[in-house]
Amino acid sequence: MEEIKRPWLERYDPGVPHHLEYPDVPLYHFLEEAARKHPDHTAVIFKGGELTYRELNDLTDRMAAALAKMGVKKGDRVALLLVNCPQFLISYFGAMKAGAVVVACNPLYAPPELEHQLNDCGAETIITLSRYYPVVKQVQPNTKVKNVIVTNIKEYLPSLLRFLYTLLKEKKEGDRVELAPGDVWFQDALARHSPSERPQVEINADEDVAIFQYTGGTTGVPKGAMATHKNLVANSLQIKAWLPDTREAGEVVLVALPLFHVYGMVAAMCYGIAAAATLILIPNPRDLDDVLDTINKYKPSIFPGVPTMYNAINHHPKVLEGKVDIRSIRACISGSAPLLRETQTRFEELTGASLREGYGLSEAPTATHCNPMHGENREGSIGLPLPDVDAAIVDLDTGTKFLDIGEEGELILRGPQVFKGYWQMPTETENVLRKMPDGKVWLFTGDIAKMDEDGYFYIVDRKKDMIICGGYNVYPREVEEVLKQHPKVLEVAVAGIPDPYRGETVKAWIVLKPGETATEEEIIEWSKQRLAKYKYPRYVEFRDELPKTFVGKTLRRMLVAEERARMAQEGPPGEEEM
Repeated sequence: MEEIKRPWLERYDPGVPHHLEYPDVPLYHFLEEAARKHPDHTAVIFKGGELTYRELNDLTDRMAAALAKMGVKKGDRVALLLVNCPQFLISYFGAMKAGAVVVACNPLYAPPELEHQLNDCGAETIITLSRYYPVVKQVQPNTKVKNVIVTNIKEYLPSLLRFLYTLLKEKKEGDRVELAPGDVWFQDALARHSPSERPQVEINADEDVAIFQYTGGTTGVPKGAMATHKNLVANSLQIKAWLPDTREAGEVVLVALPLFHVYGMVAAMCYGIAAAATLILIPNPRDLDDVLDTINKYKPSIFPGVPTMYNAINHHPKVLEGKVDIRSIRACISGSAPLLRETQTRFEELTGASLREGYGLSEAPTATHCNPMHGENREGSIGLPLPDVDAAIVDLDTGTKFLDIGEEGELILRGPQVFKGYWQMPTETENVLRKMPDGKVWLFTGDIAKMDEDGYFYIVDRKKDMIICGGYNVYPREVEEVLKQHPKVLEVAVAGIPDPYRGETVKAWIVLKPGETATEEEIIEWSKQRLAKYKYPRYVEFRDELPKTFVGKTLRRMLVAEERARMAQEGPPGEEEM
């Protein structure tokens, strides 16, 4: 079979290699190297509290020793229920040094969701913030969890701030707790061991699993995507190579993306450690005042984020009034949702930075594509495949035919960051990791996409989100992009709802710009002029906000579930002739 063509290589920025060398090392090798080469360089800043690379590396050794003493062995799963704080890094790399698999849990999970994830991964050890301790104790009897390590958010704050927090906020925020017998305070666990007691566990980077990264659950039950140490090492180096101006021990990374999410974990934390950068940890990215004050004070140079975050900064009063300096930022990779040209242009004007849309997924943690940081940024494109990533488009019917330039089909990938499979889900693994006629195994992303003649890729929509309306295929993202052009529309989500006549029909949920009013009929008539007859929304619902994940991805499935529940009560909406 003809070798896949790679037109994207000609579009790489100068200095970005076509191929990288990936050392056969565990992920924590980056931390050890940073501590060896730059021991006194600041690794972490958290609300003014700082840790050097030497201190961070020693603390992770202590944590590895503590976990081993508790009985954690190679391959055991250690769950983390933490926000962005130094304890996350200490626990993450400490668990890996003990040979364990890290399972980072979403702190916003309701008890049944946390219980399901703990049971699915089989974790016997969990490290949690004290504010989540009651939830852990609630679900623990229904899980295999035996070891509970508890940390208070204040532990790495500067002394004055820690004192004030204890006095004024600790109890109110739910951080003051008493431990049940057998449970251990984080600092006590560290104090009982020296770095020299760290267990010496042999890691096979190519085979040994480093993380279970649970998929966001936007399309059903979350699945534990197993990524090896090599997967994470490779993607960290790919991201570092894509930022050709990265300065060893010279970057300051704003870590506002949640570290429990693979995007923040790899594109911010792992990349930052691989570059011996200073990581500024933001515990609550929704607190824009804190984000902006942090930028103003610590002058980050790298800021991976999501469009909603960049857009919020663009319109924040402190920015508009010139009260904060955000021009230290020079490179940003945006993911999780489409980056609108208006958001990008405005942010680049305010900062002087290069803001580029990229693409990734939990099954290739995390990035596979990005627009060049200095070269041409094509509107609507997720950019070019990163070094050593092959990407292709295949037909939707059989998934075996490679399509030509400009043809729409499913995006498939190959690369050193592609995951090992789903934990205890062989059928689902076989569905996404498939051998193609070229004899190679490819990752089927579930995203409908196309490639242009220069190797830029464009996401059309999710395969599972496609609406089949009277026999026609309608892509929600296409309809959303049109509706976003309406002068009164701030945000929009589009999905298919049950229809007795067509099977499915198109509905739009819209958030209007502040101060604007509109009617359902007005939006429908406007969209009729711009969309094919089978594509325009038959129903419009106005909302104050849309449900989103923690990283700003709109939850279409939640809107559809609410609609189905309403229809079960009231019956389907009235029919309209196609």
